[in-house]
Amino acid sequence: MVYLSMVFFQVVAPILIMLGIGASLQIKFQFNLKALSNLITYCLMPAAVFINIYETKVNAGVLGQIIIYLLIFSGCLMLLGSMVSKILKLNRSQAAIYKNSIVLINNGNYGIPVSQMLFATNPLGTSIQIIIVIYQNIITYTYGLYNLISSTKSGLDILRSLLRLPIVHALILGALMNIFDIRIPIFLRIPLDYLAHAFISIALITLGAQLAQLDIKTILNKVILTSTLGRLIIGPVIAFGLILLMGLDGVVAQSLFIASAFPTSRNSSTLALEYDIEANLAAQIVLFSTVASCITVTIVIYLSNILWG
Repeated sequence: MVYLSMVFFQVVAPILIMLGIGASLQIKFQFNLKALSNLITYCLMPAAVFINIYETKVNAGVLGQIIIYLLIFSGCLMLLGSMVSKILKLNRSQAAIYKNSIVLINNGNYGIPVSQMLFATNPLGTSIQIIIVIYQNIITYTYGLYNLISSTKSGLDILRSLLRLPIVHALILGALMNIFDIRIPIFLRIPLDYLAHAFISIALITLGAQLAQLDIKTILNKVILTSTLGRLIIGPVIAFGLILLMGLDGVVAQSLFIASAFPTSRNSSTLALEYDIEANLAAQIVLFSTVASCITVTIVIYLSNILWG
């Protein structure tokens, strides 16, 4: 019960409050959601990803282990999403949302606060979470975007759409400036920080505004329930097996296991809104998985302490 209350009040409750603010404002003012989505996708999100990648410093040995794990883990989730979407006989748009809901994980504004809380005396736990956030950013704007765009486009059109996105340029530029230790001039760094700090709040308010337009009666259907099961239950089971197979232990094992249990990323909903592909379904999955995760994440944290604490 202690873990349940800590995770809920320090992580889930603030997210739900931001969603509630967005929903309330949408009911009163009827925002242009497409304009808000454009603001996030073409301005705030690239700034946040750039700063995140630019600032992260990691140990090469730990990084190698984590990257191997993440590649195998996400590959398993991709395979799971593809198989289940075929079993459920989803159309291309629904299948894209379903696959993203399982593979794209909220390791940012959900995962990092949890890690900071759990590993306050061991910075390695939070550092691992930052590595996962960067990896998830890459997966989101490669695999995630490909899923959405390929549901309406094909071939060279997909590649053109991907290369046109500022987020791709931000990923590359942030990585290069990190590797070569290039300093950002202060007159550029200050506005970049302003934009990066605005990202989470505006993204959550926009998601809340989306949710205000949903029909709550439709929120419990087979797509939402099975995607939540895949993200919150099957994901940690796969992670547990991989951790044992790779012989990982201690804080590394704990961090990776806990990170596997976080809910669907809000970015899956943001991108769905941007490309107008099953945006309501994507928002419903994010909401339901986030609420349900306050129970499942608590259980995973408890198990991680027993197994590797």
